[in-house]
Amino acid sequence: MTDAQIFEPDDRRIPFADEGEGPGAVVLLPGRGLNISYLSALAAALAEAGHRVVRVGSRHPSSAVQPAVTLHDLAEDVVDVMAHLGLDDAWIGGHGFGGAVARTLSVDHTDRVNGVLLLGVEEPAEDAAAREAADSEVPASARDGEIDAMQQAALDATPLADWTMPASVVPVLVIQGADDRITPPANGERLRAAAPERVSVVTVEGGHLFPATHAGAASWAIEDYLDWD
Repeated sequence: MTDAQIFEPDDRRIPFADEGEGPGAVVLLPGRGLNISYLSALAAALAEAGHRVVRVGSRHPSSAVQPAVTLHDLAEDVVDVMAHLGLDDAWIGGHGFGGAVARTLSVDHTDRVNGVLLLGVEEPAEDAAAREAADSEVPASARDGEIDAMQQAALDATPLADWTMPASVVPVLVIQGADDRITPPANGERLRAAAPERVSVVTVEGGHLFPATHAGAASWAIEDYLDWD
């Protein structure tokens, strides 16, 4: 597994890992409250197939000068890491909450986005009770509570129109777990119905953590769609 590094622009401690080489790059953003380590198997599978893969985690609120942020700020963090690595453009992929950041980035920095990859489609929770019930699929011990709270606040502070739809000029690949209760398959189907000409959906086995538990199936779906060989 490639070791994580820390990029610290303006005291923002942004973890990232860069691995693989190839004709195109994929950026992977983790789910809410999660770090980049659980995406290592998916990243390794894509790197082994001949792609460059950059995993970018969230800044930690305790180390940031600006603890209260929006999705626009978190998208800017990803762009700053890309610039730091000399990466002009990439497919921007996100798991759950990470997909909300990816969609925001595609609108704010369309020139850097070749496409959007959504590993489960995040939608606004109707209320706190619904959110808590869905979140039971991921153990609380797996989440960083401070990052989780900051990211949820960022989601709440960002207008829905800014992140629910990716930029209109980019293709979108949705990969979803058949048994996912946090970002259920119905979310992906709604997104495809809203833009059928550019949204493709692939369903694989597994729950919300399918990028880790079924990394091979997720990797194959990405490789098959991108067809960079």
